[in-house]
Amino acid sequence: MAIETEFDYIIVGAGSAGCVLADRLTESGEHNVLILEAGGTDRSIFIQMPTALSYPMNTEKYAWQFETQAESGLDGRKLHCPRGKVLGGSSSINGMVYVRGHASDFDQWEANGAQGWNYQSCLPYFKRAETWIGGEDDYRGGNGPVGTCNGNDMALNPLYRAFIDAGEQAGYPVTEDYNGYQQEGFGPMHMTVDGGVRASTSNAYLRRALKRSNLTLIRGVTVNKILLKEKQAVGVSYRKSGQHHEVNARKEVISAAGSIGSPQLLQLSGIGPKAVLENAGVEVKHDLPGVGENLQDHLEVYFQYFCKEPITLNGKLGLISKGLIGTRWILFRDGLGATNHFESCAFIRSRAGIKWPNVQYHFLPAAIRYDGKSAVEGHGFQVHVGPNKPESRGYVRITSARPDDKPEIVFNYIGTEQDKQDWRDCIRLTREILAQDAIARFGDGEIQPGENVQSDEEIDAWVKANVESAYHPSCTCKMGAETDPMAVLDAALRVRGIENLRVVDSSVFPTITNGNLNGPTIMVAERAADMILNNGLLPSTDVAVWQDPNWQTQQRLVPPENASESKTVSDAHRQ
Repeated sequence: MAIETEFDYIIVGAGSAGCVLADRLTESGEHNVLILEAGGTDRSIFIQMPTALSYPMNTEKYAWQFETQAESGLDGRKLHCPRGKVLGGSSSINGMVYVRGHASDFDQWEANGAQGWNYQSCLPYFKRAETWIGGEDDYRGGNGPVGTCNGNDMALNPLYRAFIDAGEQAGYPVTEDYNGYQQEGFGPMHMTVDGGVRASTSNAYLRRALKRSNLTLIRGVTVNKILLKEKQAVGVSYRKSGQHHEVNARKEVISAAGSIGSPQLLQLSGIGPKAVLENAGVEVKHDLPGVGENLQDHLEVYFQYFCKEPITLNGKLGLISKGLIGTRWILFRDGLGATNHFESCAFIRSRAGIKWPNVQYHFLPAAIRYDGKSAVEGHGFQVHVGPNKPESRGYVRITSARPDDKPEIVFNYIGTEQDKQDWRDCIRLTREILAQDAIARFGDGEIQPGENVQSDEEIDAWVKANVESAYHPSCTCKMGAETDPMAVLDAALRVRGIENLRVVDSSVFPTITNGNLNGPTIMVAERAADMILNNGLLPSTDVAVWQDPNWQTQQRLVPPENASESKTVSDAHRQ
């Protein structure tokens, strides 16, 4: 069947943001929309069953297997940087952790020139996107497409509660809802799982949108470039099954290709830093120096302990156990197959003088790598931990005019002295938390980093050798003020200097948020849809947000009563 060659809106990328846009832009029935996606179907059980999360992320069929250049701050290591290449994009391959970010993250966006993107203005769109299992309140949504929950509500393993109790013993607050009034502290972790199934944006938004006659989806395409006429986007050139096609946009072209894909596409189209385009052999259509710059990410390490009791998931890794878990999930959509296993967490500040948390913990009742390999012998547990507000900035740059060639990706990980110090604090604070009685009674020795890693130099060396990406690349087409020469977009997500072209995905963040990025990416797309359609924005809220009243002078509420100097960080951190 012949495909139309003209649409009102053309969306590049059926990922975390693109699926939201496809749904919202076709909702009224007034607009004819095309969405182009490089990947294929997301129907695989390995995508839909939450416990199988490590599979799609490490599979060529479902993810772009990008890799960084040699990172000088990591002694030349190259890190894995997968991005979704399937319906739902990275929401179909991620760990399903639902974190909105701290309210101050969005106030920081506005302070950096993204006018109108403060927390009180963004909150209504977080709510519109969500159906929270606990029901609607001032902070949480009760009737949105994305189902969010507590997994099994920590009931299946005592280690989840032990981790929270240990945080409280170490003097940190406890929070019942880090996505609500109070992010800071220890509490249950939330996930994008709905009825035991991954709540990707493909499941939540695209499936219902595809029932409408005014949405066209084309999969398995390579987008060559955005077509420009003078300084106006007029369409898209793409290749499918060896055939080249061009489609025109009556209203707008929208890049929702992600924090790697969007800057790559703009640069391939001649929009970006002049020197980068010329070096790649691309004709410069619009010199925009910020495209691909400002790249940010979160790093994490796995802090692992042996467990005295046979209660961890390491006892569920055999073929028979996996078969039973999978069978139960297929029949009932519940049990260990229906969770990502990150059911408790924490957000803390690493030092006094920081207004909101800069360190995040995911607790896992197993000792195993994110790729599902390298499990310890016997039983163990771990926390994934890392600083969430890095100073380091990197870039994404094309090296040729060929869309199939992977771009050059450099994060400049741990590139500043403060980044190094944040990691030292992070390791020491984590060791102190895990030494508290509530969880220490389960521990049977530190697997890694290992008791021999103590000094600044030893911590620096271990982190460089063991740190991994948390898979949160962002900020490469940032929103900003007109006076900011590195701002790619205005506050309405329009590409500066090019008419009828927007970017809507995690690349638009001015600064990385405090937590996993899928939640704020969905929020951005929800808000962008109203901007694109000139619907008028939802009214801002006026809700309270908790922060430690003594944040300027103390790192936590109270220091632990039972902590000896051998278990704690320096007095400066305990003030």
